[in-house]
Amino acid sequence: MLLLERRPVASPVMRWASPLLALLLTVVTGFFLFLAMGRDPLAGLKFFFVTPVSDVQGLAELGLKMAPLLLCAAGLTLCYRAKLWNIGAEGHFLMGALGASIMAVQLVDAQGPWVLPLVLLAGMAAAAAWAAIAAALKTHLNCNEILTTIMLNYIALNLLLYTVHGPLKDPYGFGFPQSVMFGDSALLPALVPGTRLHLGLAFGLLAALAVWALFARSFVGFQLNVVGEDPRAAAFAGFGARRLTWFAFLVAGALAGLAGASEVTGPIGQLVPQVSPGYGYTAIIVVFLGRMHALGIVAASALLALTFLGGEMLQIAMNLPKAVTGLFQGLLLFFLLTCDAFIHYRLRWRGPATAGVRSVAPAGEA
Repeated sequence: MLLLERRPVASPVMRWASPLLALLLTVVTGFFLFLAMGRDPLAGLKFFFVTPVSDVQGLAELGLKMAPLLLCAAGLTLCYRAKLWNIGAEGHFLMGALGASIMAVQLVDAQGPWVLPLVLLAGMAAAAAWAAIAAALKTHLNCNEILTTIMLNYIALNLLLYTVHGPLKDPYGFGFPQSVMFGDSALLPALVPGTRLHLGLAFGLLAALAVWALFARSFVGFQLNVVGEDPRAAAFAGFGARRLTWFAFLVAGALAGLAGASEVTGPIGQLVPQVSPGYGYTAIIVVFLGRMHALGIVAASALLALTFLGGEMLQIAMNLPKAVTGLFQGLLLFFLLTCDAFIHYRLRWRGPATAGVRSVAPAGEA
């Protein structure tokens, strides 16, 4: 029979092969899912993975979706390297969008190059303050950060819904829950003329580079790694776990807040209830798929951004529900976690047990 046996040493091959294997299994499973839904599986996979990026406009849209995923994932990487399981990137993102929108609405008639930086900083500050709640609960009350950050996500969503239906609602918006359109000075410039791709992608790439430099070249990054790998050794070395917890949460909040601020000052240009299709939650998959490495999260964010575009394409081309995006993302996470088990374990075949059957000595033999 097959048994799961612990490896004496973690497999470096499986560590990097696991994401590729998970992607392959997701594609194979998607093939059979399209068959089960009565659709052409090859056409479905083509519409999902190839068609959305078959031209310049599609590649620009891919970069547009990558930007918030990269920013959220870069911040979460700091937390996860230190074994701080922050699930609150979605809440940070929403609070960043809300904080930036409040500032942009106040400055809707203002002109000058100082308007956009002020709006972005307002979003980052709001999100960092939101992340500080979870950090305080963790460091002062020893609350589980998984539970607190998840609950704070729902509170942030309802705060955003309240403001967009109330104080920030456009009085001339025909009753729709949306803010006024932001002024031109509060909008991010386009990176590629004629497309919606904006400066947010550059922010995301710089954030990934900064995370790489932090862990490869700085003492703070080394401390975060040690705290994550062995808290007792970190305490013995005098590394302040409480200080590092605050640092990781505040940076994660600020980066996710920048993602939210970039979203409302970029392609949307106003605050709407559907500002996030789940970027903060998807960024968790990006971090683990990218192995908490800068280049890895760039590649993973491109793949997960493609799932958003592919889901939209399937709605148009094959009349499939929007939930197909979440289905593929869920499959990818499921197979990734399954394949990751084989980093520390391996399958071993073991035949029927024969040990324990003792022969009886003949009479007269001592």
